Amino acid sequence: MAILLFLQLLLLRALVTEGASSFSFSNGCQYPVWVGALHGATSPPLARSGFYLAPSGTFNLAAPSSGSWSGTFWARTGCSVDSSTGRFTCATADCGSGDVSCDGRGPSPPVTLVEVTLAGPGSGGRDFYDVSLVDGFNVPVRISPSGGSGGDCRSAACAGDVNGVCPADLRVVAASGVVACRSACNAYRSARYCCTGEYGSPAACGPTSYSQVFKSACPAAYSYAYDDASSTFTCVGASSYDVTFCPRA
Repeated sequence: MAILLFLQLLLLRALVTEGASSFSFSNGCQYPVWVGALHGATSPPLARSGFYLAPSGTFNLAAPSSGSWSGTFWARTGCSVDSSTGRFTCATADCGSGDVSCDGRGPSPPVTLVEVTLAGPGSGGRDFYDVSLVDGFNVPVRISPSGGSGGDCRSAACAGDVNGVCPADLRVVAASGVVACRSACNAYRSARYCCTGEYGSPAACGPTSYSQVFKSACPAAYSYAYDDASSTFTCVGASSYDVTFCPRA
């Protein structure tokens, strides 16, 4: 009996894969970004929910020791502090906290999202990750696993300049030019573009002329809610995930 128990413990240990230990961030943009981080409803917050990244800057965040975690990351741009109120705001992807830290608040669209689910119970040790333009686009981004031997363990990215090809009715324009591109769902709030109501299933909600603009610029990113086939990435055994804003194409 003792030998059988020992063998079972060895098998269990072999089946358990430790999750990624950290997230590393780098800024390849020629302008600063303020990174936002939001944990999922059942996941613990990370040590920082917002931080500054200068051009060529880097920053590391530890993943939870349990290895199981889900959440999103994004870049905010055009941020400043109001001298009269002391409130911190951003031109794109502002989280509304009034501070560099987002403190459990998500971004205002349009925003390019990095979505991550680290291995948890029942996942077989498999991490899931993607880049999503479902809520629009503001900054190019790539997420890449380090190490890993299961799943495809490839980079997920939207490295193209979506702002440069954004349809006129979706553009967010500032003094410097087009700073973001809204999704059709965000712009028009229709069931057809948002994949809700009678369009709330993969069979009923397919690509539109608007989502195809996103898909042409960024083939590996989600362009609408049910764009799973070419946009979800998996990896087993990655030691960390590297998030790069404005990656080299």
